Amino acid sequence: MYHDNLSKKVLLLNSSYEPITIINVKKALIMLITEKVDYIEKTNHFVRSEKMSFTVPEIIKLKTYIFLKHQKISLTRKNIFKRDKNICQYCGKTNVILTIDHVIPKNKGGSDTWENLVSACKRCNFIKGNTLLKDTKMCLLQKPKKPNYLIYMQDYVLHDAYESWKPYLYMN
Repeated sequence: MYHDNLSKKVLLLNSSYEPITIINVKKALIMLITEKVDYIEKTNHFVRSEKMSFTVPEIIKLKTYIFLKHQKISLTRKNIFKRDKNICQYCGKTNVILTIDHVIPKNKGGSDTWENLVSACKRCNFIKGNTLLKDTKMCLLQKPKKPNYLIYMQDYVLHDAYESWKPYLYMN
């Protein structure tokens, strides 16, 4: 049980309640012990030592505001698939092998940017080939854009059931 508690994740908020990052329980407990943060939400689990016992936090908030410049999200295949929720952006299929497609092909001036790369199934990528969308009968399900840093924190709520995080990640 002790090991399971330490493997949980904790949402760290700025003093303004803006989400900063996701940390592990061990780091969260150190921040609580050193009085750098306050509990916002707690679990029903405990971490105990010989002389102390701590409730495992779910959400903590910094006591003092820190100015942060959010890190850029790397333009990678994995991150494009994540942004597009593993869905072909032309036909909407899931559970298929995905490739990356240039909306405007490289040989027509397209570049490797968030706004020009989408997830596509092999079939749609083959059909579109090196043509512009206006020259095909295909269209995009959604306009590709650079994702917000919150998408990665929201992913925990969707997959690991951290329901209490939703209001702080702008999901309610």
